[in-house]
Amino acid sequence: MNDRTYYQTMAEYNHWMNQKLYAICAEISDEKRKEDLGAFFKSIHGTLNHLLHGDRAWMGRFTGQSFSNPMGHDLYSDFDELRHQRVITDRQILAWTKTLTEDWLKQPFTYTSNIDRQTRVLPTWLLVTQMFNHQTHHRGQLTTLLSQLGYDSGVTDLPWLPSLNAICEE
Repeated sequence: MNDRTYYQTMAEYNHWMNQKLYAICAEISDEKRKEDLGAFFKSIHGTLNHLLHGDRAWMGRFTGQSFSNPMGHDLYSDFDELRHQRVITDRQILAWTKTLTEDWLKQPFTYTSNIDRQTRVLPTWLLVTQMFNHQTHHRGQLTTLLSQLGYDSGVTDLPWLPSLNAICEE
């Protein structure tokens, strides 16, 4: 997949969903957001931190700007700062997807995994797709945690992305 339109759409979806979920999370007390609910990253706050960590790790690789924070440690303990940094990162991802080229996406990409420290060479398009897939996977965990606390995340499906609805109405 070498079409940057796909990645621009996924970046827009990522931004939209993060706005929705952070707005819900802002209604929850800090204590409850940080409570261990048995999730992979323990809490809502831990999952939000992991999502930001993953995006920054991949973006660091893709842009050549090193990101060396260890996985599994919260980047930000303060929710408002975490939310602010999420907005900044989402804007960076949105802008970055506009610069993608078919040639770059076709190239092999060498990276070292933060999980097993193995160096891999895979198609760039696959790894960019993985960045967005990772976001969707963990936001699914987040919506489950929110649901367990009685919060409704609303419709989270891609066809409900507001800009796509605007296209349908034209």
